[in-house]
Order: sequence, then C-alpha cells, then structure tokens
Amino acid sequence: MPTSTRLPRAAVLVIVLALAGGCASVPTPATFIPAPSPSASSGGSAGPSASSPSASIPSASPASPSSGASGSAPASASASGHPDLSAVHLALAPAATGLTTPVFVTSAHDGSGRLFVLDQAGTIRVVQNGQLAPTPYVDLSSRIASGGERGLLGLAFAPGFGASETRLYVHYSNTDGDTTIAELRATAGGSAVDPATLRVLLVEKQPYPNHNGGWIGFDHRGRLLVGLGDGGSGGDPENRASNLGTILGKMLRIDVLAGPTDGRQYTIPADNPFLTTAGARPEILDFGLRNPYRDSVDPATGTLWIGDVGQNAWEEVDAAPADAAGLDFGWRRWEGRHCYNPSTGCDPAGVTMPLAEYGHDQGCAIVGGVVYRGAAIPGLDGAYLFGDYCSGTLWAIVAAGGEQTPVKMLATGLSISSIGTDEAGEVYLTDLNGTLQKLVPAG
Repeated sequence: MPTSTRLPRAAVLVIVLALAGGCASVPTPATFIPAPSPSASSGGSAGPSASSPSASIPSASPASPSSGASGSAPASASASGHPDLSAVHLALAPAATGLTTPVFVTSAHDGSGRLFVLDQAGTIRVVQNGQLAPTPYVDLSSRIASGGERGLLGLAFAPGFGASETRLYVHYSNTDGDTTIAELRATAGGSAVDPATLRVLLVEKQPYPNHNGGWIGFDHRGRLLVGLGDGGSGGDPENRASNLGTILGKMLRIDVLAGPTDGRQYTIPADNPFLTTAGARPEILDFGLRNPYRDSVDPATGTLWIGDVGQNAWEEVDAAPADAAGLDFGWRRWEGRHCYNPSTGCDPAGVTMPLAEYGHDQGCAIVGGVVYRGAAIPGLDGAYLFGDYCSGTLWAIVAAGGEQTPVKMLATGLSISSIGTDEAGEVYLTDLNGTLQKLVPAG
C-alpha cells in the first residue's frame, strides 16, 4: 500500500501508514486519525484479485469513471431514471470555522436548523446560521480517551427529538480506551444537555487502539444501529469479524427506546438474526466488517450504507436493504472483491459483495457518506456520496444502481473526516483541520 504524501495541515497530526507487507506502529497523537491507518498484514496478505461472485452482487451496468468539473448542476437523469452523475458539478462553501478536530456532523431533525459537530476530544458543538456557538452543547471530555482513532466518534438523536423526546446517544472511547454506547437527556425542547444524565448502555473491551468503527444511527423502525470495527491490529489476527461470539467487526441492532430488559440496558429486537443461535451475541445484525468508519441510513428507502475501511489495497462501499439481516460482508476472507486471507481461492458462498470499491492508487481510507435527498442539487438526487480521508476525493454512485465504478465528483482539498446532512437533506463535510463545508452546485 502506498504511503499517502498528502498530510493534513494540522501540525500535530501524525499519520503512520504501512507499506504493503511491512509493519505499522500504532498511532497515538492527540488528534484524530480517521479509522484507517491500515496496518500491515497479520494472519494473511493482500493477494491477487479474485473473480467477483456475480450471484452476490446486484446486477447493473457499471458507471464510467468521471471527474468533477466546474459549471452548473442540471437536473438530469439517465435513460434508466437514475441520476446522470457526469452532468452534476459540485463545489464547497464554508459553513463554519473555529472547530478543533471535527469528526462527525449531523442534525437533530427537530426543526431548529441546528447542526451538531463532534470534536474528537469529547465535545458536541452547535452550528446555526453559519455561526459556531461559543459554548459546547455538552462536554464529555472527562469521560473520554482521545487520540489516534479513539475519542467521541458517534452521535444519534432519538426519532422525534424535540419538545417531548429528549434522548440522544453517543459512541465514544472511555478512559480505558473501550467502546462505549451511552444515553444522554436534553432539557425540554433540546436546548441543552446535562452530562450528569449520561447512562452507559454498552461497553466493549478493545484489544487494540485502532479499528473502533464509531458510527451509531437509527434505522427506519427506530432501532439503534452500532458499527464496530474488528478490534484492530492488522489483518484481524484473531478473526473476530467472522466470530459471532463477539460484537467486534459487526453491525449491531438494539432497541434503546423500549427500555432495559434481561439484565441489559436495552432490548434485543425479536427479529435479530442470531437471537437464538448458540454462542452468538444476540445484538448482531450483520458481520464480516473490518472498520465501518462512517455509515448512514437512507431516509427514503431504509437502506443501510457502510463505508468499510480496507487493509492494504481496497476500500469498499457496502449496502444492506431495509430489514435485511444476517449479512456477511466477507472480511477477513475478502478485501473489497479480492481475496485477502486466504490470498487465493477464498470462498464467495454467502458473502454480500460491495457495490463499489477503489484501490489505494486513489486513496487509503474510505469515509462513508449519505444518499443525497436534498433539493439544492436536483441532479444528485438518489446518489450515494462518499469520500477518502487521504486523497480528499468525493465520489458518488447511483444508490439504486447495483455494482458500479465510483464517479469522481470533486477534489475537495480537505482531510475529510465525515459526511452528514442537515434537516433538509443538504450535505456537509467535516474537515479535520477545523472547518465545516457545505456541498453546493458549482457555478
């Protein structure tokens, strides 16, 4: 894997990327290294490409690669009714400055127009009308280990958050470095949060300091989804992603709104696929993930989109239709659509292959994104947008288009750490160097 030559402007950020077949030291800087830092091979090596099992991939004609350019953004679509991404031209507009190490952006969908930005060190900041509020919405820094890939990584507001619903949920690394999911309560109307209301729901011991995942979000039925990496090191040496006895390397589905049950601080949905499987963790929805760094649920279809960070050679976009369960995304046998461990002859049976992939000649760490459902860029409607932290490239694929080659939409020049939306579905990118940028039509 090539070492990235583009470093973020933040002088204190240190990125250690391994050369293929070499070793990587575990990064421990005070600022964020978004879930990538793919380590060298351990327990396997990046091998030659294998044939993609077509039965596991929705059939579609791959899109042709295209570079973004300046100009207007016409509301055009292909003959199939899908957006014509080559006709859409994008730009960025500053939405806020003065942030420290922003790693996530979202909205509460409460009608307030606020954007909520996570700082890795442990604060939630509010941006409204282009202004950064001087006081954090909540400060959890005393509870959090921050550095490398650890920190305050995920935020989700309960459906209906606002006047009567006051619950919100966070995903962070506690002071021992372990993954923690917790509930907080805001004041009526959601104007402020008291950190003393924090209630820990789940803690998972992390064997290594990398591959924490970090995303949480609600599905279309109001269950909380939690993305967890394989526990770290390189090459998933203990093969955790395929082991149903651990929640590492998995997408979880739990009901936090129904209240505690069975000695847990949450309820296990009755339709979870491994609820009655001997030795399996009942929280598991899907498995076979390496490091699902940024994920999202399409509000129009309920499809779960996952950006899974690769090892030595391939980054991938995975998708699970609404109500799909028990999917195996293939890690560590597969990296993208290519054999990893074993390096040849990996079995495609039962594996849900990625809808898109790109090689490390184009980046090194995928940042999963969102399906565009806004109104400002009509030609983009129905496109899934995602980026790369190392190259700063913003790509898109047609969300309903099956297996595709990503279309290059924009060279952002940013150290992209997340992609999120406001209440209207318009898209924002966090730049690790301290800014929030809004995606707008060019011209």
